[in-house]
Amino acid sequence: MTGCTSTETTGSSDGSKVELVKSGKLTTCTHLPYEPFQSRQDNKIVGFDVDLVDLVAKELDVTQEIVDTPFEGIQTGEDLNARKCDVAAAGMTITPVREENLDFSAPYFEATQALITKKGAGYDSLAGLKGKKLGVQQGTTGEEYAKKNGKDVETVQFEDLALLLTAVKTGQVDAAVNDNGVLFEYVRKNPDTEVTAEFETGEQYGVGVRTGNDALRAEIDKVIKAAQADGRYDAIYKKWFPAAPKS
Repeated sequence: MTGCTSTETTGSSDGSKVELVKSGKLTTCTHLPYEPFQSRQDNKIVGFDVDLVDLVAKELDVTQEIVDTPFEGIQTGEDLNARKCDVAAAGMTITPVREENLDFSAPYFEATQALITKKGAGYDSLAGLKGKKLGVQQGTTGEEYAKKNGKDVETVQFEDLALLLTAVKTGQVDAAVNDNGVLFEYVRKNPDTEVTAEFETGEQYGVGVRTGNDALRAEIDKVIKAAQADGRYDAIYKKWFPAAPKS
């Protein structure tokens, strides 16, 4: 059995009360590393998602506290239900299955799946990987896409993005599928790799909250909308995606 966690309330910008699991903190569940959305640098967790949630925390007059936890507990809503955190911000695509387990904010990022290989490997499609090994990250939409569309391809599952990308560099797998944002950032820093294909999956990221936590979800939506209107969102985007023009 898990113990009950007391909740604290804080005022939102419209005067309603937002429940938080810790007084003075907006606790975020994420799964590291997922650069540039969240990663550890100099003993500090930083990234696009971190900066975005910081805007919400500032609006609530609290500070963000980040919990690194397996992605499975995030996408199933278990961590939110257990009051491990208030929000889940993990470069997480909004899907019908996930919406059964948690509530999402308005979309804040457009994404699609992509294929990464060693530079010059010559694989630019899933069809071209017939009989080869394709790396996927456990519990992700990339894994779903690869298993559905990679005919006669051996998928190899990895727990996190770092292990997945290391497997590509070391030749443990011939290629890997993951979200385009993280793969383009990795290639920018690792020129011996390349993104050879993108698959139009039309995905959108959302910030997750416990089902029924409408006050907090409304506050997140309000902050995202305001940040997109006043330039703060664009500034965060340019900070974390310096090589990618915003579409």
